[in-house]
Amino acid sequence: MVSRFYRTPAFPIGAGPDFINAAASFDWAGQAQDLLALLHQIEAEFGRTRTQRWEARVLDLDLLALGARVLPDVATQDQWRALPLEDAAQIAPDELILPHPRLQERGFVLVPLADIAPNWCHPRLGLNVQEMLAKLPAENLAEIRPIDAD
Repeated sequence: MVSRFYRTPAFPIGAGPDFINAAASFDWAGQAQDLLALLHQIEAEFGRTRTQRWEARVLDLDLLALGARVLPDVATQDQWRALPLEDAAQIAPDELILPHPRLQERGFVLVPLADIAPNWCHPRLGLNVQEMLAKLPAENLAEIRPIDAD
């Protein structure tokens, strides 16, 4: 299942032209790390480079969650989720963190995710997508527009 496509400001602000964001949901029987490797391979085939954290990119495929799995463990997920944004802009984890540690802060993630999985519940926060979206300030959502509305 795939969400609508949305035009959103680049993140971080000023990192490039507007992004097009969407969310997809599908069954995956393999390991989370194997899925992430596949996503990175697809990005590379489209010319994605990884030289600097949060650099402008031609394609960015994020693994947001795998059901209610918490990886690599609860303490690590909680630590990365609590990391101040300034620090997160400078350092990247050396292992896969699930759910994505900042998804609850990002309208450009939650808006498309609400199209396909509004009731998915964050296993550490106990909030579903609609509830996380409702907690965001209106200014975080103001410039997110469905492509068909342009």
